[in-house]
Amino acid sequence: MGPELRSKLESMDLVQDVLMSALRDLSGFTYSGEGDFLRWLTGIAENQIRGNLDRLHAAKRDIRREVSLERRQRGTESSPKSSCGPMVTTTPSVVFTRREELDKLERALDKLKGEHRQVILLAKIEGLSYRHIGQRLNRSPEAVGMLLSRAMLALIKAFEKI
Repeated sequence: MGPELRSKLESMDLVQDVLMSALRDLSGFTYSGEGDFLRWLTGIAENQIRGNLDRLHAAKRDIRREVSLERRQRGTESSPKSSCGPMVTTTPSVVFTRREELDKLERALDKLKGEHRQVILLAKIEGLSYRHIGQRLNRSPEAVGMLLSRAMLALIKAFEKI
């Protein structure tokens, strides 16, 4: 197996296929001298490898046409099909559910103490670091981490009650 086939097929799978083919065709084997069995198995293995390569080079499945994700994301491909990433599907029920969850989250945030709500908004909404939050709240980054941890627990409890 060359590197091309090895990237798509485990060698143990190939061995298993060869042995299964040999068992199926065992009645067709005739022993006439030393080394015949090994040559017969080798022939089956070569045929299996050729068959797998032919299958992997067939039309749309051709592995030689594959493009790595990194290459596609760098924009080396110019076709419209090259845009890679998850497909966004939004149905009315998904939009409605998200709105309900956001409303529930807002109500839960409103039930928090002022400093808990403030630290969550600064960290999770504004994306500030603990150091920057600490400067705003006049606290050390470690104290901000503890406060945020307590605030998130309080938010979870409030969210579950709604």
